Amino acid sequence: MEDILKVSEDKMSKTLSNLEEEYSVIRAGRANPALLSKIMVSYYGAPTPLQQVANISVPEARLLQIQPWDKSLIKEIEKAINMSDIGINPSNDGTLIRLTFPELTEERRKELSKDIKKKGEDAKVALRNIRRDANDRIKKAEKDGDFTEDDSKQTEESVQKLTDKYVEKIDKAIEAKTKEIMTV
Repeated sequence: MEDILKVSEDKMSKTLSNLEEEYSVIRAGRANPALLSKIMVSYYGAPTPLQQVANISVPEARLLQIQPWDKSLIKEIEKAINMSDIGINPSNDGTLIRLTFPELTEERRKELSKDIKKKGEDAKVALRNIRRDANDRIKKAEKDGDFTEDDSKQTEESVQKLTDKYVEKIDKAIEAKTKEIMTV
């Protein structure tokens, strides 16, 4: 019984953190170093995360500044940023790369909020699948004689409470990110 709950909670927790990670790369018109977390730069032939070859800072609300530790990497970093899907053209002065984030239009904000809701709904579907798998394991354990009928009902209720808790957390994450996007 405890095992089924523990496995389910671990999976639900991973679903929530995956959603939060997806939300961290959605741009809200403000500069956020997390937007560059998936960018890989060719460093001596090996793909290396941008954070490992440069210092990333936020000098202004809508400006990211990238200062490579090795100046010869500027072209590689620019190329990696241009190939990524962040949609911002880098500019460099020979020592620094600057990414200026434009203000989001109302239309783009609405598009992003729809995307946020869709990702949230996908996460809720994943939670429901985890709940279904747990309930299937509970029924199987009862059929095999490992659980009594009361144990099964109690465990199913616990799984439902766990699911409700994570659905609420996902709703809060959707609401917070939507509010962040829609704030001008």
